[in-house]
Amino acid sequence: MSAWKNTAEFAKMKDESNPLKALREEYFIPKHNGIPMLYFTGNSLGLQPKGVKEYLLQELSDWEKFGVEGHFDAKRPWFNYHEVLTESLANVVGAKNSEVVAMNQLTVNLHLLLISFYRPSGKRTKILFEHKPFPSDRYAFESQAKLHGLNPEDVLVEMQPREGEVLIREEDILSKINELGDELAVVCFGAVNYFSGQYFNCEALAKAGHDVGAKVGLDLAHAAGNIDLKLHDWDIDFACWCSYKYLNSGPGGVSGIYVHERHHGEEVLRLAGWWGNKAETRFLMQKNFDPTHSAEAWQMSNAPVLSMAAHRAALDLFDRTSMDELRAQSKELTAYLEFVFDGLKAKGVPVEQLTSRNANERGCQLSIRLEGRTKDFVGVLAKEGVVVDWREPDIIRMAPVPMYNSFQDIYAFGKVMERIYGVN
Repeated sequence: MSAWKNTAEFAKMKDESNPLKALREEYFIPKHNGIPMLYFTGNSLGLQPKGVKEYLLQELSDWEKFGVEGHFDAKRPWFNYHEVLTESLANVVGAKNSEVVAMNQLTVNLHLLLISFYRPSGKRTKILFEHKPFPSDRYAFESQAKLHGLNPEDVLVEMQPREGEVLIREEDILSKINELGDELAVVCFGAVNYFSGQYFNCEALAKAGHDVGAKVGLDLAHAAGNIDLKLHDWDIDFACWCSYKYLNSGPGGVSGIYVHERHHGEEVLRLAGWWGNKAETRFLMQKNFDPTHSAEAWQMSNAPVLSMAAHRAALDLFDRTSMDELRAQSKELTAYLEFVFDGLKAKGVPVEQLTSRNANERGCQLSIRLEGRTKDFVGVLAKEGVVVDWREPDIIRMAPVPMYNSFQDIYAFGKVMERIYGVN
C-alpha cells in the first residue's frame, strides 16, 4: 500500500490505533535477553494466554477436593465439560452449536470423520486434496483407502499447480472436480495450506463437490482462529482442526470437529464410543449405541479436562472479539509484513514470496523463499530474538497473529533482516 511507511513512528501509530491492542497484554510473550521476542510462529504453536494457569489450578483444586465426584460437583463439572467450549467454537468456525464438539486430536478426528464420509462404492472411490498437504492428511487418506481394500495410487488425486507455479488456481480445482465427476467420493482440502499459506475458496469447493455427488471436508489446522470461517453457510459436510496454533490452547491441545446438521439424523457409520451415546441413556449401560443427535455423536471417550481447561482460557479471549475483527486486523498486519519484505527485496535481499498477494487468498501467514539460506538461518534469527518456522529447502513461514503480534514487531523484524544482510 502506498500509505505504508517503514518507520518506527508509523508502526507505533498503527499499534496505538489498533482496536484489539488490549488482547496482546493477555499473553505471555517469551523473552530474549530480557526483551520480548519477535514471535512469528503462531501458525506452529500459539502463545500462552495468561488465564490458562487459573483454569488449570481450578481443575486441580476440584480434583483434590472432590475426587471422582468432580464429574458432577466441580465448578465446571467434568461430565459435560466439552459443553463449556461449544458456543465459542461454533462462533470461531461459523457453525451451529449442535455442529461442533471438542474432542481427541486432529488426525484422530480426521480418521473418524473419513470413516463416516469416505464410503467408496462402485466407481466413486477417489479423494481429491491439494498439492503438498500436511503429511498427516496424506497418510490418513492412504490408510483409509487401504481400509477399503483400495490401492492409494489408484484413488488419491493430488491437485497440482500449473508448471512453474506454487499456488493452485481456483478454476483448475473446479475443473478437476468436474473432470473426476462420479468417480469422486470426497474432496478434502486444508482450508489454508500449511506450506504456501494459500487460502482456498471453501464455499466454491463445497458447491462443486456436491454438484458431482461428492462429500466435502476441510482440515482447518491453519484456518481455525485465523480465517473468518462460515462452515454451515458454505455447506461443508465435515471438518476438523487443532487448537494449539491460532487457537493458542497449548502444545498438543484438544482438537475439534464439525459435522453439518443434515448428517446428524442419518444412519451414518461411526466408530462409536460411550461418550457419543445420548447423555440421558449413557449410564443405562445398554447394549445398543444410542447416538446423540449432534456432532457429539462422534465422541468416543470422556473429556480430557486439563487440556480443555487450557482451551477454555484461550477461547475466553476470542469471546472478547469476533473473527471478523480479527480477520480485519490480520489483513492489515500481513500486508505490512509483505510491505517490509518487499522493501528488503528492493534493497537486494534475495527474497521471494510464495503466498498470494491477494489478501482474500491468504490468512496471516506469509511463506517466503530465502535464496542461498539453509535451516541454520533460523538460529541466526533466534540470536536476534526472532522466532520463525523453517521448511526445507529454503522456506521460512511467518505469521503475524492479530491476537498478540504488532506493527512494531514487524518493523523490528525488518531491521533485524537489514542488519543480517548489511543493507539499510
